[in-house]
Amino acid sequence: MTERLAEAVNELVVANRILAHEGVVDAFGHVSMRHPENPSRFLLSRSRAPELVVADDIRAFGFDGEPIEDRGERLYGERPIHGSIYAARPDVMAVVHSHSFEVIPFGIADLRLRPVVHVCAPIGADIPVWDIRDKFGPTNLLVLTNEQGQDLARCLGTGRVALMRGHGSVAAAGSLREAVMTAIYLQVNARLQLQLVGCGPINALTPEEIALCTERQFGPLALRKAWDYWVARCGYQGS
Repeated sequence: MTERLAEAVNELVVANRILAHEGVVDAFGHVSMRHPENPSRFLLSRSRAPELVVADDIRAFGFDGEPIEDRGERLYGERPIHGSIYAARPDVMAVVHSHSFEVIPFGIADLRLRPVVHVCAPIGADIPVWDIRDKFGPTNLLVLTNEQGQDLARCLGTGRVALMRGHGSVAAAGSLREAVMTAIYLQVNARLQLQLVGCGPINALTPEEIALCTERQFGPLALRKAWDYWVARCGYQGS
């Protein structure tokens, strides 16, 4: 393993630990990143609870979701989420799929999720809801085929976030740290909006504010500051 790949693997392990500690994922959910040396592949853990992921769990996959090296081990079933988004979006370098319980209501009820505070701006102004039932009928709601993954990727479009009816969400971004930040503040924003239900109209961020706040949040200073904070909170810096 090259030094560059080893660093990427370590950062992906830390991302798993951060998302678990912040409550974005629990026993379920996963985070991936585009392979740093081969953009037609992505890195993802074998099937483990994110809080338990270590470097030896990280595997490389093609966009079809198949492992580059088949070890006959248990893998996440929803690999098509990741492979399909990477295939459709060359700009995406990392993907988070979670079942955040604060976020799920916005994919079920008539509640529009909109950024309401500056740190949450990266979730975007227009957040679509993908319903697997629309095209595939009754299912167990898991994204288990490439056709389903491709349909989800089309719903995500050029945005960073898509909600999944009765299931969870995906967050996609131009770096692993941006994806982790987006997923964490997606949950924060959902929690804040739920607290406002019944309080009258919401004075959400404007498109101009979203653009300006996102630029600042994704700047190197803010990303580094937030990442260091989350690493300290989860108490795990990798190998």
